[in-house]
Amino acid sequence: MKNIYFEEYLKNLNLNERQIIAVLYVKEHGEINNSKYQKINNVGRTASTEELHDLANKDIFTRLGKAGRGIKYILSNVIDR
Repeated sequence: MKNIYFEEYLKNLNLNERQIIAVLYVKEHGEINNSKYQKINNVGRTASTEELHDLANKDIFTRLGKAGRGIKYILSNVIDR
């Protein structure tokens, strides 16, 4: 099985550079949270929250947890290519 999330594919999904960095981060580390997104992309909480929600709405990330600091995101799909 191969992961579909490689940089060229992500650019074709109209993700911004920060979102691509986050997806590649999750590919390597397994998960991300809002705080880590802010740190790796040097953005504030509002931008990170909006961009993480966008990734979840596009079914790239699956949101785990209910609220606040307990929320983390993992990759949604791994398919054969």
